[in-house]
Amino acid sequence: MASNPPFDLAETDRLLTTTRAVRKRLDLDRPVEKQVLLDCIRISQQAPTGSNNQGWRWVVVTDPDKKTALADMYRRGGRGYLDSARQNIQPGQEQTGRVLESALWLADNMEKAPVLVIPCVKGRPPENAPAIMWAAMGGSIFPAVWSFQLALRSRGLGSVITSLHLIFEKEAAGLLGIPDDVVQVAMLPVAYTKGTDFKAAQRPPVEHIVHWESWGNKDGGDPGD
Repeated sequence: MASNPPFDLAETDRLLTTTRAVRKRLDLDRPVEKQVLLDCIRISQQAPTGSNNQGWRWVVVTDPDKKTALADMYRRGGRGYLDSARQNIQPGQEQTGRVLESALWLADNMEKAPVLVIPCVKGRPPENAPAIMWAAMGGSIFPAVWSFQLALRSRGLGSVITSLHLIFEKEAAGLLGIPDDVVQVAMLPVAYTKGTDFKAAQRPPVEHIVHWESWGNKDGGDPGD
């Protein structure tokens, strides 16, 4: 560890490890101030982007009718998938089960979120584009999305990245007037949270997922992938 780290590591690590995907603990009744959203998006602009293109764009939706339409797309896109996934939960997958239960709850309540935020990026790759183009596009927007979520968490708000409405991306674009050369990458319901006492999630030991110099060369633990 650096002898004089430039940040308070305990607080930094707490922010990074307790910024969770929040669904049932979103406060659907408390308004979210416009300035708070702008402050968090302003912070997200410091995230790196490919070739410094700064192609981030954000659509913030508070209109009840538009939120209802987007929530309907989300349900049409994913309700069957979520129901099927819940039915296939295996013993020992309690954490996954809780996630699916909360995802189903969110599907039923998406339009009640005070704000729906759709992060976008300018520049749509052509059909059959090589993987590097899609990777570059994602790498140019998702760091900003995560920064946005961290900024929300530090102010007592929560969010969760969802993508099921993207099955109807063109329909959503028509609803919101999004140009053809702008790609929606997610939809985040945003709200203040009911309490702020979020905890780190259960994850496998880091030794199980790190390969040194070549695949399969680990310090110990899981011999699998």
